Amino acid sequence: MNTHTQTTDFTPVYQDLYEKAFQLLDPDPIPEPAAPAALAAPAPVPLTATLPLRLTGPVEKVLTDALAFLDTHGWARYSLVHPEGARCSIGALRAAAGSRNAAYRDAGNLLLDEARRQHGKKWQTIPSWNDCHSGAQVRSVWEAAIRRAHHLNI
Repeated sequence: MNTHTQTTDFTPVYQDLYEKAFQLLDPDPIPEPAAPAALAAPAPVPLTATLPLRLTGPVEKVLTDALAFLDTHGWARYSLVHPEGARCSIGALRAAAGSRNAAYRDAGNLLLDEARRQHGKKWQTIPSWNDCHSGAQVRSVWEAAIRRAHHLNI
């Protein structure tokens, strides 16, 4: 196939075709500013402008709610639920999640991973780690896990 682009007998059908098309698309165009854009004053930003909201992910919510539960009801060792209402870490996770759903599982995995980071890789379960550490150590792991969930946006 031979296509020649420089022919002497070619004449445009309608020379103002693009101009007319753009007028139809935008019948009332905004006139160009007289001053160059670099010299123009910036547009005022309303004081009520808000940043986009960052939604809390389900894992972060479960971890945050579980830590709040521990703060409210107390932390326990050697028992899922203490007779006075305190709970161990796994008990708080269960209370916060409401059921053993994906957020519960992922929050538990993140909490155990953070426990291993801070206290060694020997911990196989949350209850075994929970029962062998002080309240301050347990809280440190909870807070770090919440920060990680927030950072990961999960």
